[in-house]
Order: sequence, then structure tokens, then C-alpha cells
Amino acid sequence: MTQYTRQTFNEVMIQNYAPADFIPVRGKGCRVWDQTGREYIDFTSGIAVNALGHCPDELIEVLKSQGETLWHSSNWFTSEPTLALATKLTEKTFADRVMFVNSGAEANEAALKLARRYAVDHFGAQKSKIISFKQSFHGRTLFTVSVGGQAKYSDGFGPKPADIVHVPFNDLAAVKAVIDDHTCAVIVEPIQGESGVQPATQEFLQGLRQLCDENNALLIFDEVQTGVSRTGYFYAYMKYGVTPDILTSAKALANGFPIGAMMTTHDIAASFSPGVHGTTFGGNPLACAIASKVVDILSAPEFLAEVNRTSQQFIGELAKMNEKYGLFKQIRGEGLLIGAELVEQYAGKAAEFVKKAADKGLMILVAGPNVLRFAPALNISQTELAEGLKRLESVFAEID
Repeated sequence: MTQYTRQTFNEVMIQNYAPADFIPVRGKGCRVWDQTGREYIDFTSGIAVNALGHCPDELIEVLKSQGETLWHSSNWFTSEPTLALATKLTEKTFADRVMFVNSGAEANEAALKLARRYAVDHFGAQKSKIISFKQSFHGRTLFTVSVGGQAKYSDGFGPKPADIVHVPFNDLAAVKAVIDDHTCAVIVEPIQGESGVQPATQEFLQGLRQLCDENNALLIFDEVQTGVSRTGYFYAYMKYGVTPDILTSAKALANGFPIGAMMTTHDIAASFSPGVHGTTFGGNPLACAIASKVVDILSAPEFLAEVNRTSQQFIGELAKMNEKYGLFKQIRGEGLLIGAELVEQYAGKAAEFVKKAADKGLMILVAGPNVLRFAPALNISQTELAEGLKRLESVFAEID
């Protein structure tokens, strides 16, 4: 039998990633085992994806059942799991209609195309400006990476899509200075994830809603990372009490099985008439069946209450460690999307903490060079949480 190692990655894979030195081969709950049998506590959940942990029994049952029934039918046809999931999402959110895709980038691509198409349909082709925010992240397609506010991801690929403006996050005055009759949309993450887990303020999101209304622009919430109960609310817009015109979702929606969704109202959705936008695999029955079960579990009030309780416990334990070791400037986030910003002494060294944590049998993330990001499964057990925090403290003690 061929033995595949980390070196195999260097030999056969395109080097646009630099994965960890170990290779996970099995996971259950918040525990992962590598090729050597070594166990890790997973505080990453696949970058906020495995919201119910690895290989949850209830989703395995759905996967087996649907896998023996219907996998794919294309969008020449619809399917019962697709319709069931769409019905649940419209019942549980502001949205009237849903389009399924395969990823967060595709969901945002669809949202941005829809916003421009809606503007053309109702106001004319001159209404094409998109306002986004510095340090934002919306995906890796050419359109979404151009809308994202980090030039390091968009430079070097030739001409970028035009009429995109970036202003500082949480700065309403900056938005007022650039929004006008030519603006078709404002796109925002309620919590900027990749740039350091930076929550929006209540006043900022409320102000965006008002400015969009005043200028006939659509407000798009990118909830690819914050959605599906990650923040302790089914979607983060519910916490803020600010309703967008278009919402995008992915990551946790099917607990690791690829799916994304774009949700909007009847009126806006009408601009995507047949043939205007499409996808081969989006909304396939297998993904939708799994996602439907995920939605049932994660949207339950008692589940959300437990997420918030665990969040308080996690942040509280981080704060205690910080009192002891003094490593963090700030601990911030919502629910179980938590960022801990390193003090100046360790600026730029977040990745080193990740590697040291792996050496201790703990999987964590970064959110930029200065922030440790924690996004464990939303149903993490007390035993797994305690063991993971113990391993984390051993990292801090060694560094201290």
C-alpha cells in the first residue's frame, strides 16, 4: 500500500497552501488523530465549518440514507431535499427565496452579480458602484477577491472588476462620503473574520441600513463564517437587529459537505430569471439533505443557548490565562468565533503559536499575523473543552 506523507504534498500538489506537518486521518467530535495515531483537540472545526464536530452520528445517518437514494440531478430538475432546505431557511430568516451553490465565494459572487443585475433592471447600467471595507474577505474568485479589502489577495491577476470602493470598517462617515446614486450595493461582514475577528458596531450596521435605503442600494451581509449559529444566533444579523437585502451563507451549513446559499427577497430575486446565473452542482440532493439536518439541530433555541454559555466559559478561561501570562491586547468575538490579539512583543508571530499548539496536541487558527482564532465545534463537550484549554495553557506557559 502506498504511504502518502506531507512530502507527497510538496511533490504533487500546487503550492498555494502550506499545510501543517501532520496529516489528519480520522476525527470524531472535537478529537482528531494523525497518521501516527497521535490525538489532537480541534479548536478550528475546519475554519468554523464542522459546527457539530467530526463525523457526527446523526449526519452520518443522513449521508448514508441520501447516498443510497439520489446524489445529483443537475438544475434541469429539482429535488425534495433541496426544497426542504430552502423552505427551512426561508422560514427561519428574513428571506423569501434561496439559491444554492457550492461555497462561500460562489455565494458572494452570486450576491454581487444579483445586486448589479437588480440595479440595471430598476435604475440603469450607471448604478454599478459596490462599497466594501478594508481588510474584508469575501472569497477567491476574481470578483470576490477584488471586492474583498485586502490587495495581497487580488494583486497580480490582471485588470480587476471596476467600480469597487473600499473604506475603513466601522467608519460610517467614510461610507457617507462615497455612497451616492451610482451605488448598487454595500457588502459587509458583521464580524470581519480573516482580518482579526473584528465585530461591527451596532451603530455602524444600523447606519449602513439607513444609507442603503436612502440611496436605493442593496445591503449584503456576508455571513459565510458568522452564519449558522457560530455567533450564538442562527445568523448574526439577528443579534444586531439589522436586516440585509441579501445574505450569504456557507461553511457550517452542511458541517463540511460543500454547500453555499444566497438568500434574498421576492423582489430582488426576480432579477435572476432563468439563464442569468447558474451552477452545475449547487443545490444537489446530497448536500441539501445533510444541510437540512444541520439547520434543524443548530437553529434550536436550546442549542443556541448552549453556544452562548460555552462562549462565556471559553472567553472567561482565556481572560484568566491572560491575567497570568499577559499575551493578549484584546480578546474579542461573538459566540464561538473568538480572536485573541497578541501584544506587541509577539506581533507577527501568531503562526508560531499555531505550530507550538500542534506540538502540544491542539489545533488552533490565526486571523492575520497577530491574532489567534478559536472556532471549535459548537457542541464541544466539557471534557474536550477542558482538555483543549489545558493544552493551550501549556503552550502559553512554555512561551512565557
